[in-house]
Amino acid sequence: MVSSTDRPTLVLVGHGMVGQRLLEELAARDALAGPDGRGGPGSADGSGRWRVVVLAEEERRAYDRVHLSSLFTGTTPEELNLADPDFFARHDITLRLGDPATAVDTATRTVTTRRGATWHYDALVLATGSYAFVPPVPGRDAPGCFVYRTLEDVRDIQEAARGARTAAVVGGGLLGLEAVGALRSLGLETSVVEAAPRLMPGQVDTGGADVLAHTVEAMGVQVHTDAAITEVWTGADGRVRGLSLSDGTGVQADIIVFSVGVRPRDELARTAGLDVADRGGIVIDTQCRTSAPEVYALGECARAADGNVYGLVAPGYRMAEALADTLTGKEGSFTGADTSTKLKLLGADVASFGDPFAPDAGGSVLWADSGSGVYKKLVLGPDGKLMGGILVGDADAYGTLRPLVGARLPGPPASFLLPADASGPVDTTAVLPDDAVICSCNGVTKKTLRDAVRGGAHDLAAVKKCTGAGTQCGGCVGAVTSIMEAQLAADGVETGPGGLCPDFTQTRRELYEIIRVTGTDSFSRLAREYGVPGPDGKPPHGCAVCRPTVASLLATLGPELGLHHILDGEQAALQDTNDLFLANLQKDGTYSVVPRLPAGEISPDHLVVLGEVAREFGLYTKLTGGQRIDLFGATVDQLPAIWRRLVDAGLESGHAYGKSLRTAKSCAGSRWCRFGQRDSVGMAVELELRYRGLRSPHKLKLAASGCVRECAEAQSKDVGVIATANGWNLYVGGNGGVKPRHADLLAQDLSDEELIRVVDRFLMFYIRTADRLERTAAWLERIDGGVAHVRDVVLHDSLGLAEELESQMQRHVDAYRDEWRAVLDDPAKLRRFTSSFPAPAGPAAPGHVQVRTPEGEWQSVCLLEDLEPGRGIPVGVGDGDEAVAVALFRSPDGEVFAVSDTDPVSRAGVISRGIYGAVDGVPVVTSPMYKQRFDLRTGACLDDESRCLPVHDVRVL
Repeated sequence: MVSSTDRPTLVLVGHGMVGQRLLEELAARDALAGPDGRGGPGSADGSGRWRVVVLAEEERRAYDRVHLSSLFTGTTPEELNLADPDFFARHDITLRLGDPATAVDTATRTVTTRRGATWHYDALVLATGSYAFVPPVPGRDAPGCFVYRTLEDVRDIQEAARGARTAAVVGGGLLGLEAVGALRSLGLETSVVEAAPRLMPGQVDTGGADVLAHTVEAMGVQVHTDAAITEVWTGADGRVRGLSLSDGTGVQADIIVFSVGVRPRDELARTAGLDVADRGGIVIDTQCRTSAPEVYALGECARAADGNVYGLVAPGYRMAEALADTLTGKEGSFTGADTSTKLKLLGADVASFGDPFAPDAGGSVLWADSGSGVYKKLVLGPDGKLMGGILVGDADAYGTLRPLVGARLPGPPASFLLPADASGPVDTTAVLPDDAVICSCNGVTKKTLRDAVRGGAHDLAAVKKCTGAGTQCGGCVGAVTSIMEAQLAADGVETGPGGLCPDFTQTRRELYEIIRVTGTDSFSRLAREYGVPGPDGKPPHGCAVCRPTVASLLATLGPELGLHHILDGEQAALQDTNDLFLANLQKDGTYSVVPRLPAGEISPDHLVVLGEVAREFGLYTKLTGGQRIDLFGATVDQLPAIWRRLVDAGLESGHAYGKSLRTAKSCAGSRWCRFGQRDSVGMAVELELRYRGLRSPHKLKLAASGCVRECAEAQSKDVGVIATANGWNLYVGGNGGVKPRHADLLAQDLSDEELIRVVDRFLMFYIRTADRLERTAAWLERIDGGVAHVRDVVLHDSLGLAEELESQMQRHVDAYRDEWRAVLDDPAKLRRFTSSFPAPAGPAAPGHVQVRTPEGEWQSVCLLEDLEPGRGIPVGVGDGDEAVAVALFRSPDGEVFAVSDTDPVSRAGVISRGIYGAVDGVPVVTSPMYKQRFDLRTGACLDDESRCLPVHDVRVL
């Protein structure tokens, strides 16, 4: 028998996400033994600290099951690991992989494992999780049938897909629809079968499910609802060929993935004599205690005190926190959890919160637009309080609505679903009580956020680091920001504009003038002559604020400075990932492809090309509110091939990735509409082609309506024009993002030529004088004199700038060149579009960059010349399926760093696409996903101490 006599022993059975979270919570409470068997840091003798034994069934350490789907888009299994080996060494944890518990004797307090070892425990925690339920239908065990729970399941599905053409997913819930997306990414024609009358029956109602089904079917997925599987067909070789349904139909499939729910793994507890619920699940109380002394359970194997088995990871984390308190003598309890969810399924945002199926005794508020794939519903109780809600297609309101569950809405319910009017948005966070949970992922309340601000966290990054709010799914960031800003105002903390960032004391406006007047044509020169020196006295390396800001200024002033492309030379190293790859980064590390369609016009030939490209590359296709066609899901490697097809067909970049002009929307106008006063389509085309590629402080949206009926919604745009019998009325400053603003009338009855001249002046004046990321709406409200002053400048030339503004805009128009065509013509630029740089051929040689493999050997991964100063590249370390994705960075001073390429939050391989910089002399990379900063030397996150990047040894020969 293996036992411990000098320290209490905690045996943890199971090493999944919740089990690992328990270990981390104990470590955070300094409750684990140190590497010498004594206490952790700051401990006198380690009394009461646990020595831990972990008995894991799988051969791998705990990994992130939530992001299993990322394995289909390039993430490696190693990158999903939740803890590095050093964690176990630091805390003297014995980790037994592939040796699960097979018996528990509660009388002797011992656990026996598959390999025959016996462990004594002072406390035993069962975290055995759940297993995937497979309906007992004929043929369910045939080759080609799979479940979707583990890394091995994913590997088996990928292997089977190589010889398959069709696939079916049985189960249309959360995991089932994720499996559908995964199978589509493998190029398989996919169907989904759901026995309930609708998709996602546990999260959305019939109306929401109808909209979701329409979106899914638009992607080429066959949806079968209200139909249960009755049999799996097989061929002569015994392999899967399809399935039969209860409605008499059948579905052809070379692969079947079952995702019809899970069942608690409670068999170990049953044989040990612990109380188990009739419907499964180890019965626990609010402290996670079972019916046996010193035996606890948590996660999906447990039936909580409220009678529920929770299949989401967030409730499991709350259990881990409560149990960590119990094991350390503190008061902690788990009485239930918020099961609100927000995620993107097959390109569609889906969210539910509170009790979306509660009886609507107080009524419900519904808004739906099936054409746009949007469905929103709020359920109210008899006292008018919000009970729950459903959001499909547009879940932006989730972050503010979820904390309001149980409270009266601070305004008309419809105002939370429809665009706000000119009076501005409803202030939702102000009415929330202090105990309202704002961040459900990490259990952060409003009071915790307010206390953090009072304690000195005066910006979003500091609040995130201090509280952990907004560091996982990001759905609460809007609410967190509102609470922070309100507390700063209440405390009288000045938050007005200062310098751009710690590297520059000048504002964006001042840097614009410096670059324009002095002709400064590079970041390095600007930093050298105007930046704040670092601790070493050298010019600053920059950060994720100043580098892309200066990149935008250089692009705007490019015609004056003799610069031609945003990816030329040093400029490339300044760009955020969207501008670097000329595409918009999505949550899984893929990108969207958005060609320009001025005024929404498109030819039949171009429609065919877009359809062929979407089908060939397996892209999700969506019509947008800006009258464009977006293609989602392209990998960085696919982007050049996709764009070559589009450019050869006569399409060009739509600049959906940049802070620049996006679209000029239009109605049918006088060309077709019987009410049209003027050719709004022609005007929108002229506006979009004139201002395309114009870099600005924030994105710009334009619109042209052919009459006062305003079908193009011009008064909600940065620049909007409305036709009248006498000309064009010009509106400016609409579209305020999260704070919508009705546009102001700037001029009336303008001719076509007058309109273009005034818009030229307006846009250039805005670009000159706005702050970083300041929309035209906020700019008009901030600038001295407001719209009246702007009218004097652009109409009456009160500052004598009119001719200069017009000339500058004309230089932009004359210099325009499609950014994607230029990339396709330049092999050096094309080399950046890869998920892994090729390793140099032949034996190791001078100039090779080498990274140490997990086996301790040095491997050449690239050439030093491949590393652009201030920019990262992705490389592979190791061989085959076990290769690890590593991000290499080279500082402007020549130092080389190697860290994991996997973003710890999204699990996407994107760190190499982040922005290099320095904070107080510390070299950092800012993740392009959620803007968290990581120390390139240690991997530590500067904004969230619970996050880190594995660091790899690197050298240059």
